[in-house]
Amino acid sequence: MTAPTQPSTPDPTAPDPTEQSLWRPLRLLQDAIEADIARVYAESPVEGLRSSYVMELLRLHARGPMTITELAESVQRTHSALSQKVAAMRRAGWVETAPGTDARSKRVALTAKAREVVGRLAAEWEATEAALAELEAELPYPLSRVVADLERALARRSFHDRITAKLAADPRWR
Repeated sequence: MTAPTQPSTPDPTAPDPTEQSLWRPLRLLQDAIEADIARVYAESPVEGLRSSYVMELLRLHARGPMTITELAESVQRTHSALSQKVAAMRRAGWVETAPGTDARSKRVALTAKAREVVGRLAAEWEATEAALAELEAELPYPLSRVVADLERALARRSFHDRITAKLAADPRWR
């Protein structure tokens, strides 16, 4: 049994490493864009629709009913995350679920309520993509190119390997 740890005493002279973050501005920018998309839906006559549901609803419209696993794979999310989202969408009346081919799976399908608004959702998706393309055209180096370049760099050496190499050289990590 180990002894309980004592709370650390704050050191006002120690630097706070969380005050520096190269990618925090990117996360904040993405949050701001997501908030603007959510605002579009808040201003629309579509009641109770969260912008975070749109991709899954459009995917179900395009491909038809799917199991949660199939839907999760198609939108590149974990089964757990999609299971929670499907439950929320079901409570909101956007999807319905039924038992799948085995006892552990559920099939997800659009409700009539969702089918009535998929045209509007597709219009928003396409308008958002067009606005992003317009925004990228104003930049000397578009974010989509940055992402592709980052994916290639990470294929050469993973982020995990980059972090652990830095930690191996830091005596505080040992």
